[in-house]
Amino acid sequence: MNVGARVNLETCQPQTCNPDLLRKLNLLDMEALSAFMPMHLVVANDGRILRAGPTLLKLRPEGGLIGGMFFDVFEMRRPRGVTHIALLPVQDGGRFLVIFREGVRSHFKALAANLSCGRGVLVNLSFGISVVDAVEAYDLSSRDFAATDLAVEMLYLFEAKSAAMSESKMLNQRLQGAKVAAEEQAFTDTLTGLKNRRALGHVLDRFEATGVPFGLMQVDLDYFKQVNDRFGHAAGDEVLQVVARILVSETRDCDTVARVGGDEFVLVFQRLVDTEVLQTIAHRIISRLEEPVPYGGDACRISCSIGIATSVSHPGVGADSLLDEADKALYASKHAGRGRCMLANPDAGSAAGA
Repeated sequence: MNVGARVNLETCQPQTCNPDLLRKLNLLDMEALSAFMPMHLVVANDGRILRAGPTLLKLRPEGGLIGGMFFDVFEMRRPRGVTHIALLPVQDGGRFLVIFREGVRSHFKALAANLSCGRGVLVNLSFGISVVDAVEAYDLSSRDFAATDLAVEMLYLFEAKSAAMSESKMLNQRLQGAKVAAEEQAFTDTLTGLKNRRALGHVLDRFEATGVPFGLMQVDLDYFKQVNDRFGHAAGDEVLQVVARILVSETRDCDTVARVGGDEFVLVFQRLVDTEVLQTIAHRIISRLEEPVPYGGDACRISCSIGIATSVSHPGVGADSLLDEADKALYASKHAGRGRCMLANPDAGSAAGA
């Protein structure tokens, strides 16, 4: 069989097989047929595909349609058992369902009718309920369908829905990002970047509700007022930022460091209730905070006092009460001379030196 030139997809010119035979078939003008049925096939009585519309050719740019046998290219899904092209127009009113045997196995709803010359069958295909999947698989657009095809309306709806969903997704992402940023800001001390009192309350409430054991340190700076009085509040801010970095470096990622007042801090140690370990950490913090903090040409000198309590040493005591116990131990440290730490004593209601 003489095979004509391949289709030019940019100009949507149909590809043909045996032009002489096609002229004898007395079909509609080729350009008009392609415009009204861009997914049509002309199939000879022996099952050979003689002609295909531009959209169908776009689905098989590597060839294989023109000159191929219909039942080699397509697999019948409904009605079953049809193996001859002449049966397509007479079965179920010419309606049938096929899929490609190779490549993307798109479903096609089709309608077949005999040509008046009796020398073949005209088949018109559409994507039916699979239009969205097929459009995505083959990168089709409204230009690949007849203007009156309902598939065009489906494409418009699909594109509008996709655009709306995409915009909604981006909006939700922006809102979620803004929410996270707002929550983070609400729980963060702006000067030091540490957690604030509100964030501390959430952590302690969670540990209390879930029964997670934890250790507490109340930390209060010594001689901080003298720094502000002598060098000004800018120097005090610098000192607070240095203190924050030291406290964070002496804790783990799972621990919480919060600034709860001007020069007051609370450290929460998740599942760390060994008082000897906590005292070691406290002594290390005190030692590091006693190192001078350079400011301009001067040196700011501070220290700190620390009170320690644990949820294990005070069973049945709520988080607020445990904070009070650690606070009592803190002030016992100050009264004992500052620059030291004390353990809360659950029995005597006082503090034990460390």
